[in-house]
Amino acid sequence: MPQKTLAESGRDSAVAAPDAATTKKWWILAVVALAQLMVVLDATIVNIALPSAQADLGFSDGNRQWIVTAYALAFASLLLLGGRIADLFGRKPAFLIGIVGFAAVSALGGAATNFEMLVTARALQGAFGALLAPAALSLLNTTFTDARERAKAFSVYGAIAGAGGAVGLLLGGVLTDAFDWRWTLYVNVVIAVVAFVGGWMLLSNHRDAANSKLDVPGTLLVAVGLFSLVYGFSNAETHDWSSPATWGFLIAGGVLLTAFAGWQTRAAHPLLPLRILLDRDRAASFTAVLISGAGMFGVFLFLTYYLQLNLGFSPTKTGVAFLPMVAALMVAAQVGTTMLVPRIGPKAVIPLGFAIAAVGMAWLTGIGVASDYTTAVLPQLVVIGLGLGLVMPPAMQLATGGVEAGDAGVASATVNAMQQVGGSIGTALLNTLAASAATDYLAGKDPTDKLVQAQATIESYTTAFWWSAGFFVAGTLIAFLLYRPGVPQQNADAAPVVHM
Repeated sequence: MPQKTLAESGRDSAVAAPDAATTKKWWILAVVALAQLMVVLDATIVNIALPSAQADLGFSDGNRQWIVTAYALAFASLLLLGGRIADLFGRKPAFLIGIVGFAAVSALGGAATNFEMLVTARALQGAFGALLAPAALSLLNTTFTDARERAKAFSVYGAIAGAGGAVGLLLGGVLTDAFDWRWTLYVNVVIAVVAFVGGWMLLSNHRDAANSKLDVPGTLLVAVGLFSLVYGFSNAETHDWSSPATWGFLIAGGVLLTAFAGWQTRAAHPLLPLRILLDRDRAASFTAVLISGAGMFGVFLFLTYYLQLNLGFSPTKTGVAFLPMVAALMVAAQVGTTMLVPRIGPKAVIPLGFAIAAVGMAWLTGIGVASDYTTAVLPQLVVIGLGLGLVMPPAMQLATGGVEAGDAGVASATVNAMQQVGGSIGTALLNTLAASAATDYLAGKDPTDKLVQAQATIESYTTAFWWSAGFFVAGTLIAFLLYRPGVPQQNADAAPVVHM
């Protein structure tokens, strides 16, 4: 065989090198997506297992909500700190430490022998998740800088962020039915091992904000402020809106976050540089993530109740019932981020997604006591999934696109914080409104009549769905007004550099 010339060998090497780099990027995406799935799953996977855990450990109905709330409180309040740690000390160590810590405390929770041990493990899960989630998203942001590749990567990531809650319900149901409630926590160890090995092999460390310092006053203000905000909304579910435990913490949260915003204008090394928030498209994207997080809980929470309590679905069957929505969301995510936004811009696509989701949610209010899933739930879920798929992934991509490399972690943390706070606000508001609707329906009727009770629950669900539709209508208007017209142009000077 003829020998290749030196020039030919060089050309072959030049072709092979980009191919290898591109392949490595997609493996990084797989690892990051797996880690993000683990974090998102744990917002809902335990929900289905709660009755079994309660029976096993013997805690009260009043304490039950803290298994969910402890995770949300720690996660939301520490996210910005976790994002800044990733920027300051390196995303690879933040990512790996977050994975190891998350797996360890998940195993602790799975082995819990009492309520206190379980709720402590859930709070620690939230803390390590607050380190892991922004590190994962910022790794994605700094790895994919080519516009087309970036769109594909964020379509996958955004679909996982949007549909992870539904997947958590499915996985939680399967594990609880097939094994034991403890496996809803033990499963994280299995996921973490794969993600850790992949991260150790594929990632290299880089500190884009290595010359900055941690903003301690800002960290304290935003951590306590976010904690107070989420805690106040959580108390609205178990107390009343007139309770000091609700409005007192909400006011305190608002004051502390206002003080944090003021401090960021004077701090030498701000935790959240205001340049991240002042970009019009980025601010619109943060708002879109917040609103979609609030509205999505109308689907996951109340439809789960409806399928299990009214239609008699098992936990596993309930999870499977959400899969068409997940599939629709993933298809729309691909179309929205790779085809529509690059061609016509977010001002058309994201409001359209909100409008479609609003139609699907309003359509879902037609459920009855003995409705059929295939006609009263399935098509509506597909429409909602299509709508949210046009909102979440493009908004997440635009919220982190074009930031300076040193701000990638904290920008990513802000996206996660918006989704978490939106979910907390949505849960509290919809629970309160649903409970009031049920009470109003029962007024003047026989509360012991089973048919009356069943109809009261339907009234509570449909009220929540109408309000969720209202959130999405508001999202339609806000997104249309805030986003700039045209296709977003990435600032080449601000574009992050690839670090693998």
